Amino acid sequence: MMTDRMADSHEEIDCAVAILRSGGLVAFATETVYGLGADATRSEAVERIYRAKARPGTNPLIVHIADVNAARRYARRWPEAAEKLAQRFWPGPLTLVVPKSSSIVDTATAGLDSVGLRAPNHPLALELLRRFNGAIAAPSANRSNRVSPTTAEHVRQELGDAVDLILDGGPCQVGIESTVLSLVAEPTILRPGGVSQEQIESVIGAVKTFSKAVDATRPAASPGQHAVHYSPVTPTFRFEAVDRQNVASSDRDIILAITPAVERSIVMPSNAIDYTRRLYAALHEADAGGFDRILIELPPNYPQWQAVRDRIHRAAQPLS
Repeated sequence: MMTDRMADSHEEIDCAVAILRSGGLVAFATETVYGLGADATRSEAVERIYRAKARPGTNPLIVHIADVNAARRYARRWPEAAEKLAQRFWPGPLTLVVPKSSSIVDTATAGLDSVGLRAPNHPLALELLRRFNGAIAAPSANRSNRVSPTTAEHVRQELGDAVDLILDGGPCQVGIESTVLSLVAEPTILRPGGVSQEQIESVIGAVKTFSKAVDATRPAASPGQHAVHYSPVTPTFRFEAVDRQNVASSDRDIILAITPAVERSIVMPSNAIDYTRRLYAALHEADAGGFDRILIELPPNYPQWQAVRDRIHRAAQPLS
């Protein structure tokens, strides 16, 4: 039976560690979104993640570790660029894809010979990882393709008793998933997130970006590369701000926009950091409202908005 409680004692962390060591599932807060965790060295435990999320086996999982020393244990090769980036951005919202050690099960990596490693910047997650003293595979704690959770309540509503324990660490402070950077070959951003391309390039020089959608029947190099992802149940559509005057809506629609709408709306922050933190919570709120459609006015197409625009493009269809 799932337990949901604020994690504020050693006993609660100890309980979570025991569950993980027995092959169970623990949802826990990170600074990005809540993760659904299992022992990354046990196939049967990782398979429970895929079943709970109804996640395709072609979509690899990010593996969470406590620090750089732990990362070296689970990487077959730890490039100099990985060391520099980890020293600069860990703990934090940057996942580094490197050749994996044999201890990380193939189930966690969609059969690929690489693994995405990340040290999360949240005291609860770090304490859990230190006590577990291992690697925790943890995608977002929601049904596959649905809106990621940024509170413990989102996890409970999405997954219910499929989770053995939820460690409540409060609302997530970043609000969207980590940046994923592959260092297997030429450095390439596979998914934008909380660390920008500019920040990465200030440490290791020029990097490439991959922005296409990956066929869901083939193994993806990173989570978040499928065309449909982060999506509400309610039909959701996007449009550019310049097209606002041409958008026809009704009282059965709800609009997410930076500028207040005459129609029923959720007013979003004008600052990119605050907007990002608010996005998934706003989508959960809109999805629960019983509307016919969710309409999202895209924020400006500037570099600081890259990650949030990526999420909106995958969550919503273009409004024709």
